[in-house]
Amino acid sequence: MSFLKKIFGGKSKGKSGKVYDLVENNLQGLVEKAGFELSFEIEVTDGDDGAEKVYIEFFGSDEELLKSRDGSLLDAFQLYIRRVIQHNFPEESPIVVCDTDGFRDQANKSLISLVEKLRDRALEQGRSVYLRQLPPKDRKVVHQFLAEDGRVKSRSIGDGLYKKIKIYPVRKQDSRKENEKRN
Repeated sequence: MSFLKKIFGGKSKGKSGKVYDLVENNLQGLVEKAGFELSFEIEVTDGDDGAEKVYIEFFGSDEELLKSRDGSLLDAFQLYIRRVIQHNFPEESPIVVCDTDGFRDQANKSLISLVEKLRDRALEQGRSVYLRQLPPKDRKVVHQFLAEDGRVKSRSIGDGLYKKIKIYPVRKQDSRKENEKRN
C-alpha cells in the first residue's frame, strides 16, 4: 500500500463512503497518533451553493493547544481535512471549519475591534493607517467589515501569504463617484 493511501485512504467509488465517515475515521486516527486528549463532533451540511460544509468542534483537555499561536493547529486540521475530502471526492469543493470553544468567533471579534479603532483613527487624521501582517482568512474578515463603511477603503499590501492592510479615508471625489454609481 502506498504512503498516500495509508494517510488518505483509497479512493471511494461514488459517495458510498460518505464525507462524514471519511472525516471521522481520519480525525480519529490523527488524534490518536498525535496523542491529543481531544474529542470532536462533526456536522456535515449542504451549503447554499451546493458545496458541502463540514463543521468540526473539538473539546477536551488539549483545547488550549489548538488555540495557541493564533489557532495555527486548528488551521492545520482544517487544511488536512479539506485535502482528505478532495483526495477521496475530487469533484467536491468542501468548506471545512474547525473550531473549539468559540475560538473563531472570539478571534474575529477582537480583530474587528482593532479594525474599528484603526478606521476611526484614519478618519480623524484624514490619512492612511496600517494593520499588521495578517493571513488571508483574517484579511478577508477585515476587508468585508470595512467594505460596509463607505467612508474608508482598504487594500492588502505586500508579497507572500502574510500581507499588511492599508486603511484609508475615501476622498470626496471618490465618494461622489460612488454616489453617482448608486443613483
